[in-house]
Amino acid sequence: MKKLLTKKILLPVFLGVLFMTGSAFKSDFFEIAKQIEIFTTLFKEVNMNYVDETNPADLMDTAIKSMLQDLDPYTNFYNEQDVEESRINNTGDYTGIGASVLTLKDKLVIVEPYKDFPADKAGLKAGDEIIKVDNTVVADFNDDAGNLLQGAAGTSVAVTYVRQGKTLTATIQREAVEIHAVPHYSMIDEKIGYVVLRKFNEKASSETITAVRALKSQGAKQIVLDLRGNLGGLLNEAVNVTNIFVPQNQLVVTTKSKVDKYNKTYYTQKEPIDTEIPVVVLIDGRSASASEIVAGALQDLDRAVVVGARSFGKGLVQRPKELVYGTQMKITISRYYTPSGRCIQSLDYWNRDKSGKATRVKKENYTAFKTKRGRTVYDGGGIQPDIELDITKLSPITSAIVDENLIFDFATAYYYSHQVKDLKSFELTDTDFKAFKDFLKDNKFTFETKTEKAFDDAMLVSKEEALDGIIDSQYASLVMALNAYKTEAIDDNKTQLMGLLAEEIVKRYFYREGMYTYYISHNPEIKKGTDILKNPSTYLGHLQ
Repeated sequence: MKKLLTKKILLPVFLGVLFMTGSAFKSDFFEIAKQIEIFTTLFKEVNMNYVDETNPADLMDTAIKSMLQDLDPYTNFYNEQDVEESRINNTGDYTGIGASVLTLKDKLVIVEPYKDFPADKAGLKAGDEIIKVDNTVVADFNDDAGNLLQGAAGTSVAVTYVRQGKTLTATIQREAVEIHAVPHYSMIDEKIGYVVLRKFNEKASSETITAVRALKSQGAKQIVLDLRGNLGGLLNEAVNVTNIFVPQNQLVVTTKSKVDKYNKTYYTQKEPIDTEIPVVVLIDGRSASASEIVAGALQDLDRAVVVGARSFGKGLVQRPKELVYGTQMKITISRYYTPSGRCIQSLDYWNRDKSGKATRVKKENYTAFKTKRGRTVYDGGGIQPDIELDITKLSPITSAIVDENLIFDFATAYYYSHQVKDLKSFELTDTDFKAFKDFLKDNKFTFETKTEKAFDDAMLVSKEEALDGIIDSQYASLVMALNAYKTEAIDDNKTQLMGLLAEEIVKRYFYREGMYTYYISHNPEIKKGTDILKNPSTYLGHLQ
C-alpha cells in the first residue's frame, strides 16, 4: 500500500514541488500551485487517517527518492545522513573504523580493512560478517547500518561478527581516516612510472602531482596513469589532473544545458608539470564521469594513448542544491563534451524503450569527430580506447560471478585454508581454478544469458499462439546448446577469472599496496601499456 501511495499519488506531486524554479515555474505557475495544494491536503489526510501508524519523514523520503528514479540515476535527494556521506566522499576524510564495508540486509561485511587503521588493528579481516554493533542488531536496524560504525575520533565501538562459522567480538577505537585519491605510485622499471588514481576528491590533483614529481625524480621518462575502476568525482579536479600533462589555457571539457547559466567551458588554469612525457591511460567499464573527462581530453588532444575497454559513459553533470532542514538534492543540469565535441553520456534516460529501459546509441549511428592532429574518434557514450583489450571487458559470465560476490567469497575461503608468505612466489594453479569451479557448483551458481531469456519469452508467446508443440524439440536443442555454452564459458574465461581471483587473494595477505605491487608484474593492461611506451614508434603511431 505504501509503495502504491508513493508511486501513484505522491510522485507526480513532488515533481512539481522540487522543480518550481526558473522558466518552468513561471510558465506553469498555476499547475505547480495546484499540485502543491493537492499534495498538502493528501499528505495530511494520509498521515491523519491511514489505518496503521505512518512515519511522515520515512514516507516523504521514500516518495521523493522513488520519484527521482524516473529521471536518471544521478538526480537524488539527500537526507541529513546522506549529506554527510556525500561530504566524506568528496573530501576523502571521515572518522570511523577504517574499512570498506558492504551493507547487506542482516549484516555488514568487511570488504577491505585498511592497513594500520582501527579495524585492521582490532584484527578484523575481509569477509568478516558484523551482526551486531554495540547493542544494535544489524538485522533490526532500518537505516544504513554502516553509519553505526562511524563516530567521533577516540570513541570505541563494540562489534560482534561471524568468521568461518564462529561468533567473535572486538572493540574498535575509532580514528580519523584519510582516503587517498592516489593510493599507490611506483616505478615499473627504471624508466616507466605507474600512478593509480582511484577517485576525484578534493585531493586528486595534488596527490597526482606529488606522485608524478616523485616518479620523475626517480628517473621516470614515461607514465602509466591507471583510471580503471575510478567512478569519478569533482569536475574541477578532472580539469586539474588533465592540466598536469597539457598547457595552460587548454580546453578540457564543455557542459551544455537547456539553462544558459550552466553552459560552460573549462580550461586548464595552471602551468603544467610535463607536456612532453609519454603517457598511457588505462580505463575500463567502471571508469566514469571525471575519469572520462581526463581520458577523453588527453585522447582528443593526442596527449596520451588510451588502453583498455570502453568507459562507462557517465556524461551527465550534477549540481548540489541546498534544501531546508539540512537536506540537499543533487540534480542533473547538463552534459559533458570532450574537446573534440563528443558527448560522453551513453544511456538516454529521456527516450526509453517499451520496457522502460534507457536506450543506447547503436554503433551504426555513432558520429565521427577529429582529435587535435586529425585522428578519427567516435561518440556513442564513454571513451573508446585507442587500443581495446578483450580481457579488460568483463564477459557476461564473469560479470555474473562478480555480481554474486563469488570471487570475494572464494578468496575468503582460500585465505583461511592456505598460507602465503611471499608475494613474489605467489601464483594460482590449475588446481586452484578447479577448486574455484567446484566452489561455484557448491554455491549453485547459475546465470541467464540474454539469448536464453529471449528464448523463454518466445516460448511464452508460442504457447499463447498454440505453436509450442511444433517447436518444442527445436527449443530443447537450443536449451541444450546454451547449457553447453555456459559450462564451457567458465573455462573460456579462465584467464580473466584467474586474474580477478589473484588480485582479491593477494589483497587478503598483503593489503591493497601488495595488490598494486602484484599488478606491476602480472596485470595484462599494465604490460600492454609498458610495451607501448617502450616502443616510441608504436606510441607515436597511435597518436597520429
